[in-house]
Amino acid sequence: IPYKMGANLNTKGVIFQAFEMFRLKSCIDFKPYEGEKSYLQFEKLDGCWSYVGDLQNGQVVSIGSRCEYKDTVEHELLHALGFYHEQSRTDRDDYVKIWWNAIIDGQAYNFDKYDDSFISDLNTPYDYESVLHYGPYSFNKNSSVPSITTKIPEFNNVIGQSQDMSKIDLERLNRMYHCASSLTILDQCSFESINICGMVQNGRDDKDWEHTLTTTRDNNNQKGYIMSFDTTKGLSGETAILESRILYPRRNEKCLQFFYKFDGSPKDELIVWLKTDDGTGNIRKSIKVKSIRGDGEKQWNFANIPFNTRTKFRYVFHGLKGDPQNSKGGIHLDDITLTETECPTSVWQIRNFTSILKSTSKGDYLASPIFYNSEGYCFVLSLYPRGPANSNGDYLGIMFSLCSGQNDGALEWPAVNRQVTFTIVDQDPDITQRMSASRSFVTDPNQRYNGKPFWDKADITGTFDPSYNTHIGPGWGWHYILPYSEMYRRNFVKNDNLIIFSNFEGRFLWWFGRCFKQKDCRDQVRCIQELYMLCWPCDDHTHLNLFYLDACRKKSGNYLGFIVR
Repeated sequence: IPYKMGANLNTKGVIFQAFEMFRLKSCIDFKPYEGEKSYLQFEKLDGCWSYVGDLQNGQVVSIGSRCEYKDTVEHELLHALGFYHEQSRTDRDDYVKIWWNAIIDGQAYNFDKYDDSFISDLNTPYDYESVLHYGPYSFNKNSSVPSITTKIPEFNNVIGQSQDMSKIDLERLNRMYHCASSLTILDQCSFESINICGMVQNGRDDKDWEHTLTTTRDNNNQKGYIMSFDTTKGLSGETAILESRILYPRRNEKCLQFFYKFDGSPKDELIVWLKTDDGTGNIRKSIKVKSIRGDGEKQWNFANIPFNTRTKFRYVFHGLKGDPQNSKGGIHLDDITLTETECPTSVWQIRNFTSILKSTSKGDYLASPIFYNSEGYCFVLSLYPRGPANSNGDYLGIMFSLCSGQNDGALEWPAVNRQVTFTIVDQDPDITQRMSASRSFVTDPNQRYNGKPFWDKADITGTFDPSYNTHIGPGWGWHYILPYSEMYRRNFVKNDNLIIFSNFEGRFLWWFGRCFKQKDCRDQVRCIQELYMLCWPCDDHTHLNLFYLDACRKKSGNYLGFIVR
């Protein structure tokens, strides 16, 4: 789908996040406008709205103030793709009640329902979880009186969810557009099938990984399968090697994610290899991408491994026995996902979250480790399990702060026009079914704190924190990012772990670095076209961009019709 970006948009990064969700969960793709008749024109107008379906002559999608969320953009894109609100279904009165007297005058049309000769439910059930469903208080006169309630009361806290497209949203989307597969998922496996997703045991190792029935990582302790390497017997140095099937990439960037546990010797080791085409068509060129040693904690951990390749390949799990005489278990793997997307740059895994939730009060917070982004900025997160002291309701809250770091003298200050994204991860084994909770904001050059630029160095705006042994700046974020009702209804807390992804990237630098990772020059230029839509004008970095485009033209011929506006 071709698209154009309005010059006044400050939510372009969030729009690109929504594009990636469609690529991950469907076959819908988006490309910069190149003169096509039909296209989407994103603008910052009043409110969040879109026409329904393809108008055949270009159409506006408004992402206005207070619409700067990935799920909101997904909502509007689904309208543009031909979908009406869930409560507009012909049979909606079987599932919800509309309280007409509670609706703001002149807004009742938003609750219209349509005859089945006009819209189709594509033979799917009513979906309280749909990202296209209004919440209980949409367009209501009185903030405490709902405009819409569910016939099954338990779903009153579900409708209007602000996380992601639901399972049924995706079922309809993929039926309508005949999507057989994702554009960016290469592989995923929860090991529930006996064929272990086509993975193979290496015949030249000493032992095999075992397909093991055990208590799974979910919240109800049901039985499920994992892959295990027993390190209690045999000799130190013995190996077990598990290889993926041959995979054929479309993009250069990759992100391998999986869960692992060591409950054997602290000397046990898990090594992840990449085996690629050696130039003869044979997959035997090996590259070590990650080595993980036993931690002695006997808990599930999350691995997040980026790598790049454009040739056919396998990924490999290499288990290595450390000290069998002092081992009472082994190495375990579960829930593998490989996507052709960027890996999150910072991962915070919080263990024993249920007990933390029980023992904290409103206003108490957990402090993250110190993170550094790709530019070298230091930052920390504060998670409020019961919400900040001045918040209302049962929600998680999260804040972002800059900190004084080792690179401050070489960095640009204030650190403005950079996008911060938090994601509380839904740990469903199937990545297409995850409904993670994400929020983003851009560091504002006009924002002030005690008369100083809010995003200046932390030793100017903040206070010294002895627990970090450095200065921590003021915090900015959300009092309400995830309701408690969702944490355990879905898989946000799994094996008693909560996982948070965080990214803090300069909008230009992140996308320009991403463009360099594309191997083919045509892909690089398309990426740079997106970059200009994302951040034009691109301040003092523009000369780098123009120089690179010129070099790319010379390298590949004069076919690149790119105009800088």
